[in-house]
Amino acid sequence: MNEMTEKQAQGQSVLRGPYTAATLTFSLRSSAFGLHPLVFSLQPSAFSLRNWIWGALVAAVVLLSACGYRFSGSGSLPAGIGRVFISVLDNRTAETGLGNTLTGDLRYEFIRYKRNANLDEADAVLSGTVKSLRVETISRSGQYSSPERRVTVSVDLKLTDRSGRVVWVVEGLADSESYRVDSDDQITNVNKRTAVSALSKRLSENIYYRLTEDF
Repeated sequence: MNEMTEKQAQGQSVLRGPYTAATLTFSLRSSAFGLHPLVFSLQPSAFSLRNWIWGALVAAVVLLSACGYRFSGSGSLPAGIGRVFISVLDNRTAETGLGNTLTGDLRYEFIRYKRNANLDEADAVLSGTVKSLRVETISRSGQYSSPERRVTVSVDLKLTDRSGRVVWVVEGLADSESYRVDSDDQITNVNKRTAVSALSKRLSENIYYRLTEDF
């Protein structure tokens, strides 16, 4: 082949668009019947692909922010409050230790987001009452047996700043969890305690998000 033929037989072409750049690589082999393509590949530029991915991520974050979305736990507490002391909740149910359980789960949520403090260092105090615990049957396998029940816990809470002003209140905030009923009462009680523990954790998360969602 002459110089022009060799350049035609093997080379590269660059294809560019508004969002990507790619390199089109090809090679040709001469034969008695002419030139035949052997390799044809379209490979995106690594630099352009990386930029495109970063651009898409930034656009997604901006779009979510514009629509009012935010990452969990990123909200602010009301009235400029920075850190909160969680007092032990008053338990008005027959479930022993429920107030302590819910208080511990609440403190965990505030510690997780670095919003917990001792009483003398806190900007406000979160206090309240475990108002009720209700158990109801949600399915039956026969006239006298109840294979599944649901336990519901309801709380009243308030946030009070150092001057004694109540800056946030919620009443009747509740959550539920189902559990299996066994022929052995001890197993049923264990299932119930497990359900109460699960809903206490979920209710504590909900309380924290409710407390920060509007501020």
